[in-house]
Amino acid sequence: MTDEPSTGPSTGPGAGPAGRDPSRRPDGRPERQRDRQPFRSRTAELAGQQAAACERLGSPLYGALLRRVAEDVTAGGPCAEALAGHEDASDADALALRLLGGVHALVLTGRAPGLAAHYPSAGGRFDPLRPDAGWPAFRATVRDNLPWVRDWLTRPPQTNEVGRAVLLVTGLLRVLPAGLPVRLFELGASAGLNLLADRFRYTAGPFGHGPADSPVVLREAWQDAPPDWLRRAAGATPALAFAERHGCDLRPIDPASPEGALALRAYVWPDQPGRTARLAGALALAAKQPPDVRPIGAAAFLREVTVQPGALTVVWHSIMRQYVPEDEWAAVEQELTRLAESSSPAAPFAYLAFEPLRSGAGAGHRFVLTVRAGTGAPEVLAEAPPHGLPARPYEERRR
Repeated sequence: MTDEPSTGPSTGPGAGPAGRDPSRRPDGRPERQRDRQPFRSRTAELAGQQAAACERLGSPLYGALLRRVAEDVTAGGPCAEALAGHEDASDADALALRLLGGVHALVLTGRAPGLAAHYPSAGGRFDPLRPDAGWPAFRATVRDNLPWVRDWLTRPPQTNEVGRAVLLVTGLLRVLPAGLPVRLFELGASAGLNLLADRFRYTAGPFGHGPADSPVVLREAWQDAPPDWLRRAAGATPALAFAERHGCDLRPIDPASPEGALALRAYVWPDQPGRTARLAGALALAAKQPPDVRPIGAAAFLREVTVQPGALTVVWHSIMRQYVPEDEWAAVEQELTRLAESSSPAAPFAYLAFEPLRSGAGAGHRFVLTVRAGTGAPEVLAEAPPHGLPARPYEERRR
């Protein structure tokens, strides 16, 4: 279950939203101790796992904070109180990331000045020699803003990661027939920022592709030099041309609204300035050309898509598959099959996905770009960290 959004202040130590009795669940039923402890143990375990992932992906700040969050949840501190009422949440709900996002939003809006001193995204400094220095301020921020944090926990994470465009555009250059414009359709598009991928700049050493004056520059896009085939494809298509760009999302974000921009910024990890800069550039582009993202499910969205002569029809998505129920995804695959089977050399179709590897060595932990042109066999082309940079050619690994 999830807490209802609440705006009332706490009325005493440990009080819930609008003075809720902490001995009772948000729906009014008594909360039993045996209900709490397994939830706290599981939540603390997931927070610890997310801490390791954040450290591995270059955020020592969040790694350190989440380890202390795990301890606080186990001890029944403010983080446990904030998360109470989410006993039925699954691993995919990413409660730890929701908690971090809600607190980061408080920092970005100036409501947590003590914590802002430790957040580079707000002008603060993270001290690697004292990684836990920000924890007291983080804990106090959660304690003093429980209604805000609880409200944020009801929202699914929305990370419209611009860096993933490196993989998506790589796949596009692999399958794009020379001279054809692109009709782009994105599933799970969030705010639709990657619908603007033709307006980003991609560089790796002397390699460059995309507008030189773009406010979004994806530097060091490849771990080493880009593969030779990509250099040739980029040379043959020096400028992409998107004739259409449309997306869908069950809860799309409006990047032009203050609330939407805040949500997107809040889910970028505060000690990763490159991601912050890329997002700022993408928001500037979106202000000039607002993305078209419809509030509709993926299968219903695709039912309205057809291939057209004289253009490459492309469906792509990145790290959204895990959030789609199996029956819905089966309907998505039916529509993808329909589009592939209706395609032809005159009206081509391609499907691109940057998602966790689903089988083989590293399944679930390696993120790979899969490309399929028409009814051809899928090709796993490249892999990258989940935020997209840097990419490298895919190599099959043995267990």
